[in-house]
Amino acid sequence: MKPLRVGVIGVGRMGFHHCRIYSSLHQVDFAGVFDVDHRAARKVSDHYHVPISSTIDELLEEVDAVSVATPAISHYELVMQCIANGVHVLVEKPFTETLEEGEELTRIAEASGLVVLVGHIERFNPTYIELKNVLEDMSLLAINFRRLSPYQGSNTDVDVVQDLMIHDLDLVLDLIHEEPISINATGLKVFNENLDHAIAQLSFTSNPMVTLTASRVTEQKIRAIDVTARGAYVETDLLNKSISVHRRSFGEYLNQNYGNVKYHQESIVERILVPPIEPLFGEIEYFVNCVVEQKAPCVSARDGTEALRWVHEIRKTIDQNSGIPLNTTNPVNR
Repeated sequence: MKPLRVGVIGVGRMGFHHCRIYSSLHQVDFAGVFDVDHRAARKVSDHYHVPISSTIDELLEEVDAVSVATPAISHYELVMQCIANGVHVLVEKPFTETLEEGEELTRIAEASGLVVLVGHIERFNPTYIELKNVLEDMSLLAINFRRLSPYQGSNTDVDVVQDLMIHDLDLVLDLIHEEPISINATGLKVFNENLDHAIAQLSFTSNPMVTLTASRVTEQKIRAIDVTARGAYVETDLLNKSISVHRRSFGEYLNQNYGNVKYHQESIVERILVPPIEPLFGEIEYFVNCVVEQKAPCVSARDGTEALRWVHEIRKTIDQNSGIPLNTTNPVNR
């Protein structure tokens, strides 16, 4: 079988890593890159010995599949262009800038028969994959997602709901397989007119209470999922790739000699083994396999649009909850 010819559109911070991984896959012919920043394209070209295309159409003529790793504002037109040229697409999240674009592009993608994979990378985090296995037979009561980051290094072109919380919204929809029946949300602006800290509470017919916290004003980077289930409590660290399952915990007071009393607590904790796989590597390898095997991706255009839909619902709820406070008197120092 001939290697799959792939290219990358947009070779900035994320696009560079797409290039790194494509160059390492034996079933792939890394055939070209395009970026409006010619210096960035030249850097990748020199490093990976890959051609630079002068236009997107030129690149699309040379490849079977591409990664689109450009800002969200360009996703709609670029993915549309790829589909029109019969090229399979892995597009970084968010799928599109607006919900209307996402809905239209979903219809076109589904009608095309091409693989369109939306890059919700946490779906390919081995910690999340193992967590799904752990939760499979549990009766879920509550799930708490925390996605916290410092302001420096965050994508401040969009608000924190679209930048960070959208990851966990996609995981919620994947875990629970139903839409929320109610939403309560609030948020805080710190540096400018975009939300920098947001909390959302979702409820579902099947019972689990879900709380999502997304922030880019913390000085610690956290990616955590804590699950309360009947008979178990599960702590998950997506960054450090660890899962702890607390099955039983009880405390008791023990009488000792001479009237001394000692408190004793006992619990059973399972540590789940998580494979040391880079999530982006897993995502790109999966995309290549979907194209080669002609199978539908697990994070489809429709999934990307649904995550975007709930971003808009949470924003709307925050707007309705009486004017998001704007911290102008005591701003956080950058």
